[in-house]
Amino acid sequence: MVTALYRRYRPESFAELIGQTHVTDPLRHALSADRVNHAYLFSGPRGCGKTTSARILARCLNCHEGPTDTPCGSCPSCLELSRDGGGSLDVVEIDAASHNGVDDARDLRERAVFAPARDRFKIFILDEAHMVTQQGFNALLKIVEEPPEHVKFIFATTEPDKVIGTIRSRTHHYPFRLVPPAELLRYIESVCESEGVTVEDGVLQLVVRAGGGSVRDTLSVLDQLIAGSTDTTVTYDHATGLLGYTHEELLVEVMTALASGVGSTTFQALHKVIHTGQDPRRFGEDLLEFVRDLIIVDQAGNEAAGLLPGASASTVEVMSRLAGELGTPRLSAMADVMAQSLAAMTGATSPTLHLELLMARLLVARGVTSATQTPATRHPASEATPKQAPEKEPAAPAPEPSAVATPTSAPANSSTTEAQVETEPLSFAGLSAAWPGILDAIGEKKRAVWTALAGSEVVALDEDIVTIGFPTLSSADVLKKPQGEGMPANAELVRQAILDVTGHRVRFKVQEIVVAEEPPAMSGEPSPGTPEPSESAEESASWPTVSPPRGDDEAEPEIPEEEEAAAPVGPVAGAQSQVGEAVIREVLGGELISETAVDEGHH
Repeated sequence: MVTALYRRYRPESFAELIGQTHVTDPLRHALSADRVNHAYLFSGPRGCGKTTSARILARCLNCHEGPTDTPCGSCPSCLELSRDGGGSLDVVEIDAASHNGVDDARDLRERAVFAPARDRFKIFILDEAHMVTQQGFNALLKIVEEPPEHVKFIFATTEPDKVIGTIRSRTHHYPFRLVPPAELLRYIESVCESEGVTVEDGVLQLVVRAGGGSVRDTLSVLDQLIAGSTDTTVTYDHATGLLGYTHEELLVEVMTALASGVGSTTFQALHKVIHTGQDPRRFGEDLLEFVRDLIIVDQAGNEAAGLLPGASASTVEVMSRLAGELGTPRLSAMADVMAQSLAAMTGATSPTLHLELLMARLLVARGVTSATQTPATRHPASEATPKQAPEKEPAAPAPEPSAVATPTSAPANSSTTEAQVETEPLSFAGLSAAWPGILDAIGEKKRAVWTALAGSEVVALDEDIVTIGFPTLSSADVLKKPQGEGMPANAELVRQAILDVTGHRVRFKVQEIVVAEEPPAMSGEPSPGTPEPSESAEESASWPTVSPPRGDDEAEPEIPEEEEAAAPVGPVAGAQSQVGEAVIREVLGGELISETAVDEGHH
């Protein structure tokens, strides 16, 4: 029986450990300076060397030439702790997942007080330390805080947050990381050379990708591929079939079809992928990663081979051709579509259907990417109702002669033309004609505001101030309410609708439309404020409003009438005369001509 690769190639010194120099260098310096702590906490993802580093540290501490940063490998302690050794009596490795209670912690404390059987230190390695219960950690707290001189603790865990703070604060914490792909690729290449195994181009890249940065997982995948090969050569087809990744030829075929923009060719390539039994989500992930590589190739140019470790020259050449046809903007848009579709594909009952819809979206993205800026720059007035279209069409050709008349000032004239079109004054008649369309636009956005505006009409227009008449002022209260939590009031919705339909941003005020039976009681008021033409049309809309310029003129004829009414009262004195004077001065704005009463005979 053959031992697994990850056991046969387990490092025996810090120099052999790959991808963890941020941990191994400080530990080696501490060993060289004889400044070793009594407790260590190693944390990180699985398969990145935590337990292996704990064993190497134990070898360095108990080596007959130590403490040293490089174990000799020949003393009894080093031999017992090597990859082929059976373990040392003074190095106790405990699986905390099954020994996590108070009784186990008590047993460890009792064993720790005894001196080492042979070596310099008695070392306790607690693997999966996050599985220890809080009561178990509390039982260990005192001995971890003040251990005997001959005791060392090494905790290894994938979840350091689950180790209670009182334990973490008494240890030196070293976080391990996943190994970078380039470094891991070089390592497994050396393993294949040591094993005498030949691999085809692209196989090791799939192995590194399947390992996900974990050395143990990567070696396990490589071991599986080597064991499943008929001879000492691992083929690319064998790797893709066993690991479930999409064959590179299929990815190239699909991307070539997408680059051509022909729907029939694209879906034929997709059906070929489906018929091979590929998992739809895995294919989507592979395609997204391939698009990422195309973007790198398009941006890096000749340096792309160095950014894609393990990629062959032929693969980079094909990718360069595809990247040149599509370009980075289209590839970026396609990557966004893929990412959104992959998120929607999670838990879907029909992933194949989602994959086919993804291809359709990619074809759309490939066709419209070059014109993505056009819809964003479209003026809102282009979405006006059909009623407004005939009114705005005649205004467009009008400024053209001025732009053509003087070629030397064409840029200035063109900007002036645009400004004239945008600042074309809004007329009362035009706004009144467009009001039904504005109400329809409001109804599409929020029905409650449309209901409140039912029966409203444009009463007046003064520059950019529009007066909107409501049957009752209570109907206008809805404009003060916000559209939603943290959103502006409904009045902004009305302003936006007017802007969308007319192209003008206005301010507005509201007033109540008074019923038509009331004007005869105020027959004297409307006449001064109404203009000569269109009297009947303006009177119904403007008679309830008060005209400020006429206020003083209207008050003057009322003073003699009040004086005539007050004259027959005759002489008054005392408090009544003071009240009368106050009414005349403050309410009517008049002044007394004489303080003596006027006789009726002289009137």
